[in-house]
Amino acid sequence: MFDPHESSSAILDVKVMLSVPDAMASDVEERRVLLHDVPWSTYVVLADSLDSRSVRLTYLEGLLEIMTTSTRHEVSKAQIGRLVELFCLERDIPLFSYGHATYREELKKRGLEPDIWYTRGSRAFPPPDIALEVVVSNPLLNKLDVYRGLGVREVWVYTLKRHEFVVQALRDDHYEQITASEVIPELDFARILHHLEETDQHAALKAFRDELRAKP
Repeated sequence: MFDPHESSSAILDVKVMLSVPDAMASDVEERRVLLHDVPWSTYVVLADSLDSRSVRLTYLEGLLEIMTTSTRHEVSKAQIGRLVELFCLERDIPLFSYGHATYREELKKRGLEPDIWYTRGSRAFPPPDIALEVVVSNPLLNKLDVYRGLGVREVWVYTLKRHEFVVQALRDDHYEQITASEVIPELDFARILHHLEETDQHAALKAFRDELRAKP
């Protein structure tokens, strides 16, 4: 049961670590804060109260990272999502999107909102198959450890600074980098990267659609 006195005390007593933003992070005004010794009840109240469109929370065994999203982060996330969903639509691959809904498990002491969740198929079965993470500034928590505890099959990490995708697949109790998705093996990440370079999203989607229809 949630105790407001316990949570208030926890918030006042936590140790705070601020990330030191690099030039890119400061340019887009993305900020991260790491809180220590945060009770699960405090995390739940914050996760249910804050606007997840602009603030993302990641909880791992008493550690809580709070991140404010940037415009560049949100634009990249949206464009990747639109391209992936267009690909699956054109290739008739059923895809269920959870958006960036919070997924948490108290027994695992883990919870977070990714940029996008996906499950291959027409119905949602937790845990999701795929989590997309767009990295603009350096995380203060190891999100792979959070995803591992939640049993997420694949994590797709797009690093904006390097303009690259890394696909991590869950193998027993750890993630292993793989060259292509095993959930959607048809997807060519090189083509997603190519169309991400187009700043006009409408033009990028039209070009990708035409490319897919030219090569059925």
